[in-house]
Amino acid sequence: MKRHLYILTIFGAALFLTSCGNKDKKAVVDTTPAISVVVNQVEANSNSPFLSVSGKIQAENSAELSTRMMGYVNQVHVNVGDKVNKGQLLVSINNTDLQAKKAQVNAGITEATAAFNNAEKDYNRFKNLFANNSASQKEMDDMTANFEMAKARLESANQMKNEINAQFAYSNITAPFNGTITSKNVEEGNMANPGVPLISMETPGNFEVMAMVPETEISEIKNGSSVDVLVKSINKTLKGTVSEVSTSAKNTGGQYLVKIDLDKTDANILSGMFTTVQFPVERKVKSSIVLIPKEAIITNGQLSGVYTVSQTNTALLRWLRLGRTFGNQVEVLSGLNSDEAYIVSAEGKLYNGAKISIQ
Repeated sequence: MKRHLYILTIFGAALFLTSCGNKDKKAVVDTTPAISVVVNQVEANSNSPFLSVSGKIQAENSAELSTRMMGYVNQVHVNVGDKVNKGQLLVSINNTDLQAKKAQVNAGITEATAAFNNAEKDYNRFKNLFANNSASQKEMDDMTANFEMAKARLESANQMKNEINAQFAYSNITAPFNGTITSKNVEEGNMANPGVPLISMETPGNFEVMAMVPETEISEIKNGSSVDVLVKSINKTLKGTVSEVSTSAKNTGGQYLVKIDLDKTDANILSGMFTTVQFPVERKVKSSIVLIPKEAIITNGQLSGVYTVSQTNTALLRWLRLGRTFGNQVEVLSGLNSDEAYIVSAEGKLYNGAKISIQ
């Protein structure tokens, strides 16, 4: 009987301690304010029956100008947007060293010329003496050798002058054709280095599109084919003609380069505008393209992701595998479905599990 009473006493004490512990526990309530976010639905573009690829407009005639010599920039004579004529001076590079070398070369030419004139006189005099049997063959051979060496030294000095003059051309960067300055990568006082672009220019008016076609479709693209080119920024469709089709994708990751010459148009198009090129061939690969804007992408090292909305209205980071770029949008190859929503912007720092309030 005592044993049963002892067991009941211990059991009752345990119940009492448990009930006391439960009373002391308080429910944890998340008081963190919700972060206001802007959400977009995934944009899925169903491929049309015809092949469409992304492209970029560029001027048919363009150049990036650089120098073959190193030196400080004395003056940049143009600004971006300026119209220039062929041969117009664009950039002047300090050529003090060349001036000194030119002076040395000119002095060398003067010396070589005097030596040549003197050797030529001796040669002609001994030539006459030898003809009159007044000079030996050995003396005549020596004078001939001296004359030929003096002639060679003078020719060498003149060639050095040509070399210096050629280097002067690289200290004064001039326009190779009539056009417009599109970028200026150097300022007065900067150091100009060989091969580094200083000025970029192009001839406006004649434009072309550079497009990348996947390997599954390139065999259908032919020179001379007419294509439709949608310029996204101005929402206009232009006409063009395929002018070049690359036969190798060795350096382009399985994408083949196709060049399209644009027809003359009054549309306000500029170099660098993104386009969608539609070829008159049926697409072999049928699929839907999931596109999201670049500003929604979160990067962490080599990883790219986007914040999505969970069922409990919290932020959920989803890692993605990205594909091609279409203007300001990027193709999502995996990690996001066409029926999901993603966060474009937030009024605070997002993290996994953060409470959100959709605007």
